[in-house]
Amino acid sequence: MADPATQAAEAAHHGFDVTPIVILLVAAVIAVPIFRRIGLGSVLGYLAAGLVIGPYGLGFFDDAETIISVAELGVVLFLFIIGLEMQPTRLWAMRGEIFGLGALQVCIAIFTLIWVGILLGYPTEASFVAGTGFVLTSTAIVMQMLQERNQMGTPPGRKMIAILLFEDLAIVPLLALVAFLAPGGEEATMADRLTGVSIGLAAIAVLVLAGRYLLDPMFRLLARFGAREVMTAAALMVVLGAALLMQMGGLSMAMGAFLAGVLLSESSFRHQLEADIEPFRGLLLGLFFLGVGMALDLNTIAANWAVIVISVPAYMILKMLVIYVVARVTKSPHHEALERAVLMAQGGEFAFVLYASATQFGILTPEWNANLTAIIIISMVLTPLMIMLHERFAHRAGTSTEGLEEAHDLRGNVLLIGFGRVGQIVSQPLLAQGYTVSIIDKDPQPIQDAREHGFRVWYGDGARLDILHAAGAQNAQLIVAAANEPEAVTRIVELAKAEFPLVPVLARAFDREHAVELVKAGADYHIRETLESATEMGREALLRLGKSSEEADEVIRDFRERDRERFALDMVEGTVASARLMHGNLNQEEGRH
Repeated sequence: MADPATQAAEAAHHGFDVTPIVILLVAAVIAVPIFRRIGLGSVLGYLAAGLVIGPYGLGFFDDAETIISVAELGVVLFLFIIGLEMQPTRLWAMRGEIFGLGALQVCIAIFTLIWVGILLGYPTEASFVAGTGFVLTSTAIVMQMLQERNQMGTPPGRKMIAILLFEDLAIVPLLALVAFLAPGGEEATMADRLTGVSIGLAAIAVLVLAGRYLLDPMFRLLARFGAREVMTAAALMVVLGAALLMQMGGLSMAMGAFLAGVLLSESSFRHQLEADIEPFRGLLLGLFFLGVGMALDLNTIAANWAVIVISVPAYMILKMLVIYVVARVTKSPHHEALERAVLMAQGGEFAFVLYASATQFGILTPEWNANLTAIIIISMVLTPLMIMLHERFAHRAGTSTEGLEEAHDLRGNVLLIGFGRVGQIVSQPLLAQGYTVSIIDKDPQPIQDAREHGFRVWYGDGARLDILHAAGAQNAQLIVAAANEPEAVTRIVELAKAEFPLVPVLARAFDREHAVELVKAGADYHIRETLESATEMGREALLRLGKSSEEADEVIRDFRERDRERFALDMVEGTVASARLMHGNLNQEEGRH
C-alpha cells in the first residue's frame, strides 16, 4: 500500500487542470471588449478568439467539437430564458407567424438552396441535406444580435423569433427524413415511424404535465425551506431535465428548454429563475461561439477552397434573397426585410447535427461533412461583419419613405407631430371628441406599428418648414409638438411660431432646461413629460404614509407653487439659482451623524 505522501503526490499530479479554463476566459476577456469597442460585436469577438486559441491558431486546444457539445448548453439556457418571456397567450398569438411565416420561409429556402449542390455535381440526396442544413439559421447568433440591439420585443424581432422557433421544430422531421433518404432507409416500417412520433409526443405531454402541476409547487416549497443556491440548482435541474427529456424523445434539447421556459413564464418565480440562469447562459453561450471559432478547419478550407469559395456566397445570397422575398410578400417594409435577410443569412448550429446524422447514414461522405461544416462556420463568422456593413451603409437607406405615405395636403383640426409615448396619449381625448387629427412622424417603425393598431400616420419630419406646410400646419387650429428629440421639438416650435403665429403650439418638454428653451422659442403651452405622473405618484405616496386627502392636496399645491416660482427664476437666472426653493435631504443625513 502506498504511503500518504505518495498518494498526495499522485493526486496533485492527476488533479484537475484549470489551464484550459483560464485560457478560454483570458481569450474572451481580451477579444470581446476589443471587438465591441471597434463596433464589430461580441459574437465576432468570441469567434476570432476561438480561431486564435484553437488547433489552427496557437494550438491551445485540439478538440473543438467537445467544447461545442458542452457549450451547446448555452443555446439551451438561452432558449429557456426566451421561453420565460413567452407566456402561452403570447405564444398562441404568434401561431400565425410561427407556422405561417416560418413554414413559408423554410420550405421556399429548402427548394431554392438544394440546387447549389446539384449544380456543383453532388447527388440529389446529399444536395438536399446540404441545402436543408443551411436553411436552419443560428438561433444563438440571431438571438444574441437581437438582444444586443434591444430588438427582442419589437415586431421585426418577434417575427425573427417566430421563424427560429419553427426551424427548431423542423429539425425533428428533417432528421427523420435523413433516415428515410439513407440507403435502406425506405425499408423502415410505418410502425417504426409511428413509434418515433409517439415517443416524441409523449415526451412533450410529460413535460407539459410536469410544468403544469409540479414545477410551481416545487419552487414554492424550495423557497420556504431551501437556500438560494438550492433554488439555482433547481432552476438548472429543470432546464437540463427538460432538455434531456426532449432529447430522449427524439426532439431537440433547445426545444425542451424553450417549452420549460414557456411553462414557467406565468410562475411567480419567473424573475428569480431568469436571474439565476442568466450568468450561466451568458458564459456558456460565449463558450459556444469560442468553440465554433476553434472548429474552423483551415486545412479543409485550404484543400477544398474552390468549392467553399463558391458555396459560401451562393448559399448566403440565395438564402438572403428568399428571406427578403418572403418578408416583402408578407407585407414587411423594405428596410425590415433587408435587415432580416442580413441577420438570418448564416447557417445554424443544428446543421452540425443534421450533417453528422447524414454522414452516419451514408448520405454524406466525411469529406463532404467537413466541407459543409466549414461553410456553415464561415457563414457564422461573416454574419457580424455583414450586419456591421448593413448598419453603416444600408440602414439609413432602409429607413426611407418607401411604402410609407408622405405628408401632403393634410387638413386636420390638429397637427400632431411625433407618435411616440406622448403623442399616442395626447391623441386619445382629441379623437374621442371627434376632432380630425393629422399625425406625422419621421421614424418608419412607429408608422408601421401604428397601422397595426388602427392609426394612420404620415411620414414627415416636422422640423422642416416644407413638411409643416405639406402637413397643413397653416390650416390647423392647433399644433402639438411631441417628437422624441428635444432639439426637434424646439425647432418645430420656432418654425411654427415664426411661420404660423396665430396657430397655438403645445410642446412636449423633456426637462426644466428644455422647458425654458421652449418658452423662449414661443411655445403657447409646454409640459414636462414626467411632471404630472411624478406629482400624482408623490400624492399617492403621502396617502399611503397616512396623510389625509386634504393634507396631501395641500402639500401638492405648495409643491406646484414652488415649482412655478422656480421656473420663473429659471427663466432669469438659470436652473442652479432656483435650487434653493427645493426640499433637500442633506440636513436629514447630517442630523444622523
